Amino acid sequence: MDFTLSDEQKMIQRTVREFVKKELMPLEQEVLKNEREGRPGLTDSVIKNLQEKAKAAGFWGINTPEEYGGANLGPVMTALLQMELGRTFVPFSFGGSADNILYDCNEEQKQKYLIPVINGERRSCFALTEPGAGSDAANIKMTAVKDGDHWVLNGEKVFITNGNEADFAMVFAVTDKEKGANGGVTCFLVDRDMGWRSEYIQTMGEWGPASLVFEDVRVPEANILGELGKGFSLGMKWIGQGRWLIPARAVGASERLLQMAMDYAKTRVTFGKPIAERQAIQWMIADSNVEIEATRWLVLHAAWLSETGKDNRHYASIAKLYGSNMANRVVDRVLQIHGGMGYTKELPIERWYREMRLWRIFEGTDEIQRYIISRNLLRGHVKVGELMD
Repeated sequence: MDFTLSDEQKMIQRTVREFVKKELMPLEQEVLKNEREGRPGLTDSVIKNLQEKAKAAGFWGINTPEEYGGANLGPVMTALLQMELGRTFVPFSFGGSADNILYDCNEEQKQKYLIPVINGERRSCFALTEPGAGSDAANIKMTAVKDGDHWVLNGEKVFITNGNEADFAMVFAVTDKEKGANGGVTCFLVDRDMGWRSEYIQTMGEWGPASLVFEDVRVPEANILGELGKGFSLGMKWIGQGRWLIPARAVGASERLLQMAMDYAKTRVTFGKPIAERQAIQWMIADSNVEIEATRWLVLHAAWLSETGKDNRHYASIAKLYGSNMANRVVDRVLQIHGGMGYTKELPIERWYREMRLWRIFEGTDEIQRYIISRNLLRGHVKVGELMD
């Protein structure tokens, strides 16, 4: 059992950390200013310029197969990179990637949807959640009714990331109510110009999701992604691939915040001593460090299972549940250590505070993760104390 990173992994990790420090962190004040004035943190042109710089350093399509021009670094390296990107709240991601289920496109669809997304020419969104079907994804109500060589879609999707910007959506609809989720749900590739519209949803954070409204939207039969009736498994495939990436990002963000707290505690003096010498502060720092380290290894274990072809769903849920809650505890302690200054908008702590609260809901709520974990144990799918071999 060797937890040492390879020389290549260390080199990639250092390169990304330097990129974050040199290219992204200097933009933080600009991002805060823009967001607080109701504008996107970064313009598309700035993001594209940053992605080009990252591409020049070899970071393009980090999980995209090499046949599509990607680096295909794998889950473990992806987790390490997300930890580094998490050190800043600047809204940036490496280019050259596409949603995992778009690789289920047929050859014609790949030319129209997958390849343009990888090349940054088109933007997609994943549209599964509905007003009455969030964590209970199998309960979606949107309908798709066959009409000749088209399907007519009616319904609404909510909290759709990139829904306001996307020019096509991967939309899940009921095509056979009698068969239920397993066999009665189909995924469609639906261009915006086919007639759906998006409506911006205001949130307490900077995440601006959308409602997507479909009123008699006609979609060609050729735009079915995968197979008719097999959409629910595609939806679960999409959800599962990102669950452990949220706690990976939480590790990087929490490390940055903890360092801010320690730096402040060494200089803030009360009653003649730096607060770093107060036991109350020391315990908050110690607890935060322990929880960050625990999350790191939960994430890397889930990533390693994925990389070695093993079923990581149970362990991804553990990492997601623990890591998202860890980040919320850490940012709360960091704000407390900063006192009144932590509560102001002069520091970015409150910005992280609002973003991290979403992590306990996004990609499966705390309650859903607990349900998954307990169900696996009670049904014997996973045994207490038994390591994955």
